[in-house]
Amino acid sequence: MSIIPVYNCFHPVLKKKTEPVTEIDDGLVKLVDDMFDTMHKAEGIGLAANQIGVSKSLVVIDIGYYNEKYKGPPLTMINPVIEYFSDDIYEYEEGCLSIPSVRDVVERPKIVQVSFYDLNMKEHKIEADNLLSRVIQHEIDHLNGILFYERLTPLRKTLLKGKLKKIEKGQYQADYPMILPDGTFLPANKKS
Repeated sequence: MSIIPVYNCFHPVLKKKTEPVTEIDDGLVKLVDDMFDTMHKAEGIGLAANQIGVSKSLVVIDIGYYNEKYKGPPLTMINPVIEYFSDDIYEYEEGCLSIPSVRDVVERPKIVQVSFYDLNMKEHKIEADNLLSRVIQHEIDHLNGILFYERLTPLRKTLLKGKLKKIEKGQYQADYPMILPDGTFLPANKKS
């Protein structure tokens, strides 16, 4: 089990569009395993590769790890592409491992259809709704250099400015290790 530090939302790696995965090898399989370990340790339900400093089009999702009501399996999505967004929009509170202690309501389409490859380079197309749809959209946004707070209304963004400034300066403590915008390592907060 390897826990990889999560990159702070102001680190440049999170503002660049990721590169497609062109080859599945042992290194990528290990990366996926480490991403699941890191996500579970941080109590997350989705993680994009660039959140751990790897600029590849790769996402892991495991809603069922913390939500017993969700019956779907964990997902590894390689080169995911959303092919359809529903017209139905709904609001839901989101958080992000790269933006610790910040949560806010984001509007997103309720249903998406997404195509992706698994670790065997087998293509899949699924339709997702509700929470799975939201997590897929959130993580694919990461792959495109978009953070959830950028989707907030101007008023909500203004209200978050103070918290975001503290996060940018590393003036917070997450329960998992992080990399600050300047590359500095910030160890996990030790729970008492």
